[in-house]
Amino acid sequence: MPLVRTRGVILRSQRWGDADRIVTVYSHNLGKIRGVARGARRMKTRFGGVLEPFGLIDLTLFQKTAEALGQISQIDLVASYSSIREDLTVMTAAARMVRMVDAITVAHDPNPAMFAALVHGLEALSPEEDVALTTLLFQIHVLSHTGFRPQFDCCTECGKPAQHHRPQWFSPQLGGVVCQECVQRGMGRMLSLSKGSVAFIEQARRLALPHLSRLKAMGSVRMEVETAMEAYFQAIVGKSLPTFDQWIC
Repeated sequence: MPLVRTRGVILRSQRWGDADRIVTVYSHNLGKIRGVARGARRMKTRFGGVLEPFGLIDLTLFQKTAEALGQISQIDLVASYSSIREDLTVMTAAARMVRMVDAITVAHDPNPAMFAALVHGLEALSPEEDVALTTLLFQIHVLSHTGFRPQFDCCTECGKPAQHHRPQWFSPQLGGVVCQECVQRGMGRMLSLSKGSVAFIEQARRLALPHLSRLKAMGSVRMEVETAMEAYFQAIVGKSLPTFDQWIC
């Protein structure tokens, strides 16, 4: 049974059996992996309190095959991001980040850019900052590293080049903009995106992680982009992310 060592972020930690936990981790070099922490729910356990979501860890586990559920032998906490749990709004933002990564990734498909984005996103959360905006920028940026990248350069239905000098229609189901002619033929739910909203999304996709905090969105642009990204995510995975006004862990 080969020994695997990797660094990752805990996405989920759920009860399993009478005393164990199954931990889902998004790792730098292995992608999303799952392992059993035997005896993790007993009063005395070598895992201590390091199995909670959001933590950055160094993980050692035995895994017979890539498809098999691994057995965790050791977890060393690198960063707990304990301040996340001190503010409900910040904790909601962190939950949105990890659940988004969990929902759009498959097991054993490494994506170092997504891992870097997740770590950077969690580190950027602070009650003194606009955490909803930080989370929105994270959503847009992460989608650019997956096959779910929204299409804005041409109509997703007919392929006609997008006319960026006028407002766009965005289709959550098709995953991109739709030209006026295709909209008139009836293409399901459509959301209006102004030139400013499209420009904001494109900038968020292109900017390097350390520079994302420079972007600001207010008023109608903020509302349009938030609505479009929420609708698109729900169309992709079939469920919505935790909301800031009501979060259930």
